Amino acid sequence: MSTAMLLAIATASVVVLLLLVIKAKVHPFVALLIVSLLVAIATGIPSEKIMEIIMSGMGGLLGHIAIIIVLGAMLGAIIEASGGAESLAQRFSRTLGIRRTVAALTMAAFILGIPVFFEVGFIIVIPLIYGFSKVARVSPIKFGLPMAGVMLTVHVALPTHPGPAAAAGILHTDMGWLMLLGLVISIPVGIVGYLVAKAMNRQRFQLSVEVLESLQMAKPEGLEKKSGTPGALMISGLIVVPIALIVLGTLAHSLLAEESLLRKVMTVIGTPPIALLIALALAAWLLGLRRGWSKDKLEDLTGRAIPGSASVILVAGAGGAFGKVLVESGVGKALALTLETLHLPLVPAAFILSLALRASQGSATVAILTTSGLLTSAVGGANEMDRVLVTLAACFGGLGLSHVNDAGFWVVTRYLGLSVVDGLKTWTVLTTIMGLSGFALTWLVWALV
Repeated sequence: MSTAMLLAIATASVVVLLLLVIKAKVHPFVALLIVSLLVAIATGIPSEKIMEIIMSGMGGLLGHIAIIIVLGAMLGAIIEASGGAESLAQRFSRTLGIRRTVAALTMAAFILGIPVFFEVGFIIVIPLIYGFSKVARVSPIKFGLPMAGVMLTVHVALPTHPGPAAAAGILHTDMGWLMLLGLVISIPVGIVGYLVAKAMNRQRFQLSVEVLESLQMAKPEGLEKKSGTPGALMISGLIVVPIALIVLGTLAHSLLAEESLLRKVMTVIGTPPIALLIALALAAWLLGLRRGWSKDKLEDLTGRAIPGSASVILVAGAGGAFGKVLVESGVGKALALTLETLHLPLVPAAFILSLALRASQGSATVAILTTSGLLTSAVGGANEMDRVLVTLAACFGGLGLSHVNDAGFWVVTRYLGLSVVDGLKTWTVLTTIMGLSGFALTWLVWALV
């Protein structure tokens, strides 16, 4: 099938998906499955492989995020019901004021995003976003949008994450310089994201019923606290526990000998699901059982957290299926080869290739790795700094154009209560502006060195 036809099918699939969700009011999970099936048929994927690819795409993604989302939802439910998130929010708000609090949380999200995967970090901070929104009586988008933006920025730009780390290996980029320049450029990109999100929040967005219900001030019946509200320090500690365990697990894996027992233990404990499970156990004891909650009430609370997370899991999984079908159809490869023939300068070529691949198949990591593979021969004679800048350009290309074929788009928009249209107006625009900012700064450094 020709490149033009593949690209036309990919474009038409996104249009059909938006029509199904926005106009026909089809649930995004169903709409994504329908469009995935139509794309597979239209691009000529063998009939016996269609469902295998769809299930592989959905299963692969759910294996990564399902446990994290459920455990995160349970942890958030306990913190929320205890009044701890509001306690922490009130403490911050009294000390800093609302405007400074948004900036402070955005900076905290930047730091959190360095060692922790984007989806994991965002799910960990969701109870804080809701708690601060309640106290300030504002939409969670005010806090959540800039926080998600900076977390995704460091996820794609710093080699503490798989995309840039693997890209550095493919292009033989110096990891130290990539980390340093990635940090230096990511800071102003984060500031741009904060300012853009601030401007977006001047508009009022209609939130989903699920998020509005979660923001209600009333506590669930029978879960009143018997010994006062937990302190801000305790809640901060519970949020930091899974982050610290993940960081320690990563350091142990890198620094300790392979036969070390401590390395084996910390590698297991430092995986995101186990780290969240430990944090959940601590929260259940410190915020629940120790403060007078019965086991039945604790079970009821954590059980009620599951249905709310199911929608996020299913929609994100279907987004993974859609992205997998697009990859298997050859859309991304056709687009990449077309752009490669244009013979652009290395830095803009890396950015445009990665951005186009990100838009066509959804995964930032796949976009960054594919771009790096295509540019391997082109950077063969480049010096050390040029390799770093080309790698960063590819990374920032993977930041932009997060939309309906990206599972991260659905995680952010569903948790923040945004409709698909509002998600495209905010999250997609925000990630694209931040990606362009990162590219502009990278190209500026290229011109100066």
